[in-house]
Amino acid sequence: MFFQLFWTYLKIGTFTLGGGYAMLPLIQREVVDRKGWIDEEEYLNMIALAQAAPGLIAVNSAIFIGWRVGGWRGVCGAVLGAVLPSFLIILAIAMVFSEWKELPAVEAAFKGIRPAVVALIAAPLFKLAKSALKKPNPDPSLKGREFAQATPLLVSLVAALLIWLGHVNPVWVILATIVLTLIVVAIVERRHK
Repeated sequence: MFFQLFWTYLKIGTFTLGGGYAMLPLIQREVVDRKGWIDEEEYLNMIALAQAAPGLIAVNSAIFIGWRVGGWRGVCGAVLGAVLPSFLIILAIAMVFSEWKELPAVEAAFKGIRPAVVALIAAPLFKLAKSALKKPNPDPSLKGREFAQATPLLVSLVAALLIWLGHVNPVWVILATIVLTLIVVAIVERRHK
């Protein structure tokens, strides 16, 4: 399992531009769709945990999936595979970039990469939003089902607006969302007892 996880994350890390968020659709395709190591719901939960935990989302997801699939050996294989390509590529670029950064071809290449990186980051966000909204309400007898199903979208929009327009630190938005979710779940559970 060490080598399977290492090879999977090595391929993803080598051919992904744009960092951890751009890796998310490739990780989902490999570990959920192709290999079936975890299901889609567990993947969505893993992304939420990886974002909330300190550190890089790619490394956090490698830790989660590695542990889930192969224990400590899986963690070592997945993390090494996720980190090694970036480390080697950045090391190589750092050795030559100062000499080449002023070349027009290099500047043009970076300008061309930027829109692709934005698309790579936006694609998994839309896919995750669609998956979260498709999730059925666990208790169809609850009143206001439509509101309950729209809640993830509303929370996402409010969080994005707070961060973008309100310049609120994302850490505070995440913590507030966790606290509000715990309060709402406690109220709903108390009503059903």
